[in-house]
Amino acid sequence: MSNDTMDCASAPSRRKILQLSAFALAAGFSTSSAAAAPQDLIVSGTGLARIAGRSFRCAVGRGGVSSAKREGDGATPIGTWPLRQVLYRPDRGMRPVTALQTAPIKPTDGWCDAPADPNYNRMVRHPYPASAEHLWRRDSIYDLIVVVGYNDAPVVPGKGSAIFLHIARPDYSPTAGCVAFSRRDLVTILGLVSPASRLVVSA
Repeated sequence: MSNDTMDCASAPSRRKILQLSAFALAAGFSTSSAAAAPQDLIVSGTGLARIAGRSFRCAVGRGGVSSAKREGDGATPIGTWPLRQVLYRPDRGMRPVTALQTAPIKPTDGWCDAPADPNYNRMVRHPYPASAEHLWRRDSIYDLIVVVGYNDAPVVPGKGSAIFLHIARPDYSPTAGCVAFSRRDLVTILGLVSPASRLVVSA
């Protein structure tokens, strides 16, 4: 096949890429996110998310989005990350319908955020001797959690911990680095994702 024929055959593909890029820019997404797979959850630092052709409002970290995430900076890490599993409060709702693995949260469950601890960025059980978040909370933001595969393979001390998708506060106030949605939207998103889905965070 000649180079001219190859160029003609690839023209529709190039047009499609340009169209996707234009759509991404208009919606507030970077052009790098336009090539993500349809089942990926794409999140912009402007507080917009999309998956499978649907758009959702979200909250990101109080430190914005960052490609140099560090523990305690309040930033949501830029990059492409797997979705590990779903945790849910069984006393506040049914097991969500999703293709991801699910597990109920227990009152003693926590997540270690102490960089010097051997279980940094791992689930732990309270009482725990080092600093660790409580997953069983009085408020509702952790009633439904998607564990994001950030800084877990391998874990790098100080690079950030407990990056989740979770329920947003009513005013969509910034998070400590997670991505938060309304409960209804998060339930919808869980019904759209697959085990191959990824969280794609862009500026």
